[in-house]
Parts: sequence; structure tokens; C-alpha cells
Amino acid sequence: MIDQNLVRVVADAGSIAAGDLVVEVGPGTGTLTEELLARGAHVVAVEIDRDLAKLLRERFAGNGYFELIEGDALSSKHALNEELVEHLTTVRSTVGSNSLKLVANLPYNIASPLIIDLLIAGVDLLAFTVQKEVADRLRAAPGSDAYGPLSVMAQRLARVEVLRTLPPQAFWPAPKIESALVRMTREDRLGADVAAFGRFVHTLFSFRRKTLRKALAQAGFDAERVLAETRLDPQVRPEVLTGDQIAALYSAAGANSSPRE
Repeated sequence: MIDQNLVRVVADAGSIAAGDLVVEVGPGTGTLTEELLARGAHVVAVEIDRDLAKLLRERFAGNGYFELIEGDALSSKHALNEELVEHLTTVRSTVGSNSLKLVANLPYNIASPLIIDLLIAGVDLLAFTVQKEVADRLRAAPGSDAYGPLSVMAQRLARVEVLRTLPPQAFWPAPKIESALVRMTREDRLGADVAAFGRFVHTLFSFRRKTLRKALAQAGFDAERVLAETRLDPQVRPEVLTGDQIAALYSAAGANSSPRE
């Protein structure tokens, strides 16, 4: 991000206060990092590019509020880097911060799984830029083209706000698409069921254009029993169901259970 005014806007979206513990994934040359540090945040930056990591170490050498993890923020598509998780736990206890945040210009290729994994891990607030398409999916309403598993999971785990769109010229190199600034405030309604609920949602949406009765049956659930218990219209499609309705389906199908053989 090369527009300094927008750098401040991103930091503002994170409501940074002195002493906050902030994760920054993909810090690049450290423009946003510098703003976060200037506001008194303790920054744990995660950078996979070796040359950029070297630059960051040199730029912030001697700053006790800056720490760098060189590597990928994700160890797999559905798991955070274990070093990052362990490091955040250690730093959080050391600095005594009650607030854990992500503030970042996220790398587009890992944004979707990273957002959900960080919410599951207990990050309190996420303020980030991402491609507008992902922002649209995060806040999408039932029945819209953008609505899918990411929408459902994000909205069960957080309050999602799309604060503004950003032109390509705000970044270097300029992407070929518009970006958006998103803020997510954690409001976890899944708890220990998060993994099982996530699997259920992905299974349900793999039949998104079938009737609900057919979707449940083809997924291996007792469709008639589940429909009778939830009183949902068997002719609607999964893609039009609200998060609450999907949660009711999940509960009726059997929490933490697998479809029948």
C-alpha cells in the first residue's frame, strides 16, 4: 500500500490502542507496520518472502515492539502455522495484552482460509484489505451469487463490515482488480462445533442448487426427519438459507455426527 492516507485508514479500522497485540500477515516493506508501531502496538509480522523479511529486520532493528516470523501464515489450507500460534500465545502472556488483532493488507491467495482460521483461533478483531470479490462473499446475503460457505462461516463467527473500496492505484504493484477494506469483530456462535459445522456447511453447499430435500438425502442425512424437525420448506435450495436456518439443520442432523452410511 503506497497511499499513506489509506495506511492510516487501515490502522484506524483496527482501533489500535497502545499495548494491543497485532498480527500483520504480508507486511511487505513495512509501511503499515511502521504506522502500527507508531501507535504503540506490539506487532508480530509474518512474511514469507526472504528478501522482504531481511528488509524488515533491518528496518525495525532494535524496536522491541516488533517481531518477525519468516514463513507462511498457514501450514495447510485449514490450519495456521504452528509457530505463529505458539508465538502469539507466548507473546500475549508476556505483554499482558487482552486484545489480539489482525491488521494487514492480506495476500490475496491465502485471505479466505486465513480469515476463518484466525477467528477460530480467537483473534478479537480483524481489519484488512482484500480483493473486493472476497469482501463481497464475506458479507453476502442468502440467495445472492456471492453467498456460500465463506459467507456462512464468517457471519457465524463475526460481525462483518465492508468499510470502503480501494482503487488499484493505492497499491504497488497495482492489482488488476478493486480491493476493499473489511473489519470483522469476533462474535463466535459456533464454539466447539466450529469444525463439524464447517464440514456440514461445505457438504450442504456442494448441493446448493438442488432442493433441500434432495441435498440432505444425497449428502446421506435422514432428510424427512431433519425437515420435519426444522419445519423448513423441502423445495427451497440450500443457497437461500440463512445462517440460523443452516444452524438449525446442523443441529437436527446431529451435532458432530456424520451422515449415515
